[in-house]
This record gives sequence, structure tokens and C-alpha cells, in this order.
Amino acid sequence: MGASRVTQPSALAAGGVRQIVADYLALTKPKVQSLLLLTTVTTMYVAGDPSLGLVALTVLGGYLSAGGAGAVNHYWDRDIDAQMARTASRPVPSGRVSPRAALGFGIGLAVASFALLSVTVNVLSAVLALCGFLGYVFVYTAWLKRTTPQNIVIGGAAGAVPPLVGWAAVTGSLDPTALYLFAIVFYWTPPHFWALSLLMKDEYASVGVPMMPVARGEVETRRQIVLYTVLLVVLTGLPFVFGMFGWVYAIAAAGLGAAFLVHSVRLQRRADRRSALTTYLFSLGYLAALFCAMVLDARLGY
Repeated sequence: MGASRVTQPSALAAGGVRQIVADYLALTKPKVQSLLLLTTVTTMYVAGDPSLGLVALTVLGGYLSAGGAGAVNHYWDRDIDAQMARTASRPVPSGRVSPRAALGFGIGLAVASFALLSVTVNVLSAVLALCGFLGYVFVYTAWLKRTTPQNIVIGGAAGAVPPLVGWAAVTGSLDPTALYLFAIVFYWTPPHFWALSLLMKDEYASVGVPMMPVARGEVETRRQIVLYTVLLVVLTGLPFVFGMFGWVYAIAAAGLGAAFLVHSVRLQRRADRRSALTTYLFSLGYLAALFCAMVLDARLGY
């Protein structure tokens, strides 16, 4: 009897701690970050031969910055998150984390990121990560998201910063190759996110967020997905044309681009939820495979 009385409160306390940790981790949006951090790591191995320590510190700094932006996003969007079934259980709208705590946590992570990268990597990588944080928070979340269907196009620049951070971490500077990698993620973002937004159109409409399917309709959104996919395919060929990458990358970029275009055109023609979902899922694998192909090309030297 006595043992159970001691154990039960301990178990409850442990469960409470786990929930708190899980909630604060959720504020950093780890699933969203994983792919973008992959672009950081792969870019570092394209740029040079970084030590594992440098890679780990850069990834940690990038995670803190992007996680801070995610936490502030949770704070800012708590009103509309509470109205959508998909987001109502998030830590802030559910009441498990206070808005003030989420905001403070996000700002603290951004400060920690800048300090860590400045001291252990270099100032340029710290400044670039901070620019990504500020762009996501102020340009996308606070300004564009609720005002224009072009929100993800312009705001996507914040999500394209990780390759710049990775390149700067290794070389201490930026060059045209780094800018091309930034542009690839920038042009990849609209077709990737618009495919997802087709699946969530009704939720966005219910809270007045003018995502492309809400503001311009599904037909125009599917047309824009094809247009941006074409632009992306052309863009991914330029690093080979200008001698930044070799044949390994060129073949991978061509094959992946053709497959992405097939998915986009199929989505435009079929206009169903399954096509939207498969296009969205393929876009995730596309970006990961493309950046991995860059590393393979750089290592093989073909």
C-alpha cells in the first residue's frame, strides 16, 4: 500500500514532465525541420569536407533558429489554430503551453542559435540563420500569411536559408553555387506547399487564410503548381550547365524533375485529393534525393 502511494505520484510527475517536454518539442516543429536540415548537411558536404563536430554544431544552431521561428509561429497563429481540427490540439491553443511561454521560448531559441553559431561556427552563418528566423516570423507569419495568396512564394525565402547557412559554415562566405541551392529550395516550396494546401483548403477558408486554393481556386492552384514545377526543373539544370555539378547530378536532376512534372500534370488533369497527396509526398522525397545527388556528384567528381 505504502509503495503504491509513493509510486503513483512519481509516475504522474514523470508523465507530466514527458508531456511538457513533448509540448515544447512540438513548438519547434521537428517534422518540418528535418528535411530543411538535410539540405543544410548535404550542402556542407558539397561545399567542402567538414568535421562531424562542425556539422553537429551547424545543425544544432539551425535547429534552434528554425525551432524558435516555429514556436513564435505557434504563438502568433494560436487564434486560427484553435479553430481548425488539425491544429486545435497544438500546445498553445489547447492551453498546455501559455502564449507568453511559447513566445519567450521562441525568442530564447533564436538568441541561443545566434550565440552558438557565432562562437562555434562563424558570424556569417549566425547572421543567415537569424535572417531565416526574422523572415519566417515577420515576413511570412505576421505579414504575408493572412494577407496574400502569394504568402508561400515570398515567405518561402525563409525556408530556403538552410543551404546558405550550411555553405557559410564550411567556407565562411557565399558564392553562386550556394545561391543556386537557395533558389532551388525557393522554387520547390510553392508546388510542394500548394499540393498540401489543396488538401486543407476548407480549413484555411474557415479561418480566412488566403492560401492559393482559397483565394484563386483549385484550378488556378493546380496550374501554378505545374508552372512552378517547370521553373524548378529548368533551374535545377543550370548548375550542370554552368559547371557547378557533373553528370551524376545532371542525370539525377533530370530524372527527378521529370517525375515531379509527371505528378504535377497528373494533379492538374485528375484534380483529386489522392493526386494532391501523392504530389506532396513525392515533393518531399524529390528534394531529399536531389540534395543527396549533389553530395554524390561532388564526391565522385564526375
